[in-house]
Amino acid sequence: MNDTDLERYARHLILREIGGPGQAKLRKARVLSIGAGGLGSPLLLYLAAAGVGTLGIADDDAVSLSNLQRQVLFKTQSVGGTKVDAAKNALVALNDGVSVETHARRIDSGNAEEILGGYDLVCDGSDNFDTRYLINQTCVRLGLPLVAGAIGQWDGQLSVYAPHQGAPCYACVFPERPEADAAATCAEAGVVGALPGIVGSMMAMEVIKHITGAGETLSGRLWLYDALYAEARTLKIAKRDDCGVCGQTAPAI
Repeated sequence: MNDTDLERYARHLILREIGGPGQAKLRKARVLSIGAGGLGSPLLLYLAAAGVGTLGIADDDAVSLSNLQRQVLFKTQSVGGTKVDAAKNALVALNDGVSVETHARRIDSGNAEEILGGYDLVCDGSDNFDTRYLINQTCVRLGLPLVAGAIGQWDGQLSVYAPHQGAPCYACVFPERPEADAAATCAEAGVVGALPGIVGSMMAMEVIKHITGAGETLSGRLWLYDALYAEARTLKIAKRDDCGVCGQTAPAI
């Protein structure tokens, strides 16, 4: 590290759980955020600030005025432009020592393995269940840890899914998609603006801990947050042998 790095990351370097070795691990890491919206915004900002060496952003959307209530990566001047370009500009402005790779595409079955395969860890901030299940299946296939968060109205949830390390995958915990009328989007049901900031920041914390080995991650646990009543709880979750994605009955991948 040069003198600028020593000053920039000084507060990390004095933490015994991170220090120089942990900061070096962060610099070498390649992390993909699927989505640059409510969750992706704080996630990416904190990972860039932390010095994660390479950040990938996959999002095919453009910035709209309604995004600005919660998607803190963007400014009014960003409206109309692509999210990946606006996000890259914001992250490089924060930390020009971070490399930002953009994928202005929606993740689908035709490109998921190609895009996700270039990274060490995947973060899912997507807003629909088809994408979430596809991301989980691809991470299981590639042996990648998955940090997945979700929000709606006043509620948030988060876990780290790593079946290759003995923890459950997303499908172990949520084996079936909810009915369409029970899974309204933020555009349909609304979301309080600060909520994705809380959950997205927690996602960044889980990524930092996973990379550096500090503390214990949420692998094997599901964190639930009720912002309306300021209540949080953590549930134990387990790998299922009968999981159709990662269990003993799953098809070979």
